[in-house]
Amino acid sequence: MDLNSLSLAELKKLHKDVAAAIANFEDRVKSKARAELEAQARAMGFSLAELVGVEAPRKRAPAAAKYANPANSAETWSGRGRKPAWFAAAIAAGKTPDDLAI
Repeated sequence: MDLNSLSLAELKKLHKDVAAAIANFEDRVKSKARAELEAQARAMGFSLAELVGVEAPRKRAPAAAKYANPANSAETWSGRGRKPAWFAAAIAAGKTPDDLAI
């Protein structure tokens, strides 16, 4: 490729394409290596995570509902996370969390 024959716009585009290829090169190589290692591990009857001692992230089970809206029992809250508007309104109206407990 004769770089001297390219226009400024073509050189800039080539520069951009080369920079993107360099940035993605390591990711492509890692991905290929991971796929090959996983295939070898499966052929031996293991998962790659088992062999390297990495556990899969555990999924947290949904929390059981602890509180219910007295006006609409279909609206419940586990007590985790942000308080629902109906719970905050009931507390502001003088109810206690025990009053709203299921």
